[in-house]
Amino acid sequence: MLQRNEYPFPQFRRDHWQNLNGEWEFAFDDKNEGIKRGLWRGDQPLDLKIVVPFSYQYKASGIGDTAQHDVVWYRRTFEIAEENLGKCALLRFNAADYRTDVWINGVHAVTHEGGFSPFSVDITDYLNGGKNIIVVRCFDDLETAVPRGKQSWKGHPFACFYVPNTGIWQSVWLDFFGADCIADYELRSDIDNRCVKSEIHTLYGTADEAEIILTFCGKQIAKQRLALTQKRTRITIDLADCAFDFGDLLWSVENPNLVYADFILYANGKISDTAHTRLGFRKIYIDETGKICLNDRPVYQRLILDQGYWVESGLTPPSAEALKKDIELSKAMGFNGARKHQKLEDPYFYYYAEELGFLTWCEMPSAYTFCAEEVASVTREWQEILKTAKNFTSNIAYVPLNESWGVREACTNKAQQDFARTLYYLTKSLDGKRLVSTNDGFENINPTDFISIHDYNISRAEEFPVKYQEGKYDGLYPEGWRLFAETNRYCGQPVLFTEFGGMAMKADQKEGAWGYQDGEESEDSFFRHLEELIEGIALTEFQGYCYTQLTDVQQEINGLLRADHTPKFDPEKLKKVFTGPRR
Repeated sequence: MLQRNEYPFPQFRRDHWQNLNGEWEFAFDDKNEGIKRGLWRGDQPLDLKIVVPFSYQYKASGIGDTAQHDVVWYRRTFEIAEENLGKCALLRFNAADYRTDVWINGVHAVTHEGGFSPFSVDITDYLNGGKNIIVVRCFDDLETAVPRGKQSWKGHPFACFYVPNTGIWQSVWLDFFGADCIADYELRSDIDNRCVKSEIHTLYGTADEAEIILTFCGKQIAKQRLALTQKRTRITIDLADCAFDFGDLLWSVENPNLVYADFILYANGKISDTAHTRLGFRKIYIDETGKICLNDRPVYQRLILDQGYWVESGLTPPSAEALKKDIELSKAMGFNGARKHQKLEDPYFYYYAEELGFLTWCEMPSAYTFCAEEVASVTREWQEILKTAKNFTSNIAYVPLNESWGVREACTNKAQQDFARTLYYLTKSLDGKRLVSTNDGFENINPTDFISIHDYNISRAEEFPVKYQEGKYDGLYPEGWRLFAETNRYCGQPVLFTEFGGMAMKADQKEGAWGYQDGEESEDSFFRHLEELIEGIALTEFQGYCYTQLTDVQQEINGLLRADHTPKFDPEKLKKVFTGPRR
């Protein structure tokens, strides 16, 4: 049986915590009678067992039922360890899909909407000294006006949409603290001014002091303690007198240096909360010549499209190590980053990306029906995702919309274009330190920080400079769709080739399986085709690319890895191609 036993959110780790993953009682509620029956009280056992955090649709859960069940219930008992008795308890979920209600000992504790963003609630007042009962109800129907990402809404997989993940699909745990805790934080480097900027938001405002300690290579480089007069406090830590040369602190793909940070809250002189995190000193921006730069040097992005699916567990990684292995394999194949497609990934993906020197993009999972509900649900959940993703050093770009999904009339519809612009400005208002691709792939909508192109139809190297001439992008139809939505034009932005390839082997094309092209007859033909593509990209002014894709996913068989995440080809041979010709 798969188990997720590691601390679930390593970017903000507390010393005192309790894992709630593992076996829970479980029930389907197809008639939606559970509330009426009083299941929320927790005094009725449920008839099935499930292994959290795996969804019932996948075998890792112990169930493996792919039928649609809109309403599911969870129940388990737990006791607080003696060392944590008397402390406050924060119940945390990394993700549950879609509308989640939680009861503790029969008392309703929280409602959360959103299938991909984390949430938490203080449950101290609901706990008993001995046995406690937690009950969770998740409602997740086939509604297309709420963010679904790559989860099918037809009751079965189709095209590039897959078996869903209903209910709890990421880790659940308890954090313990004293009189107050940090409910939200931001920590980022300002390498131009040689400082670290932080903002902390305390849960209750009862903490009266905060301390931040920064260390690098085991040596303290800064320490600051200050009074708190309100719940939200901004802090600047000057590193002008740092004992290290500032250049030695910088984070990059080649040198993924990390500065460790300890946050300590005090209330009346006593420690109330302690949390541990880290950050990389780096900046991503577009310089005056139009080059995308990382730490004042142009960075050429060799990205892999990574959908983050596993055979046995769907969207849920089977382990933290599985995520690390994916990054190591991606680097071994020549990639320096990944566009994580249509999901906010398990926090360990970004944790290991920071550690291994791997660039990441953060993408909003799409909804698929433009209406007032979609606007509300997407903007609400995107804000929650941004609150989390802004603290990931590896994250350099955001994609709020992909290929006009959820805004299918964006090419000509002003309201849908305005929604795209809203998402751009919303993203910039919450995190102005990263790049934004407003509508990735085609029907690009200004403002956007760079132009993105998806093209699976181009094959020969000599076709690239003819089709994609420098600066001449207006009027193009790369994939049968306009590159720019109506009334939008090319404004001199950098250009990236953000989806291409998608090649499958003909031998793998069983009934229902597909790739983006006809299928390669042999490994030799695959590599000849791949070399043509990479040579063609080198003949353009593109500042990087994103190859489709890392793994096969269910019926989609165009991965460089099989669905079990093992290589189809020699990684070293792939690396020679992907790191080959470049303008």
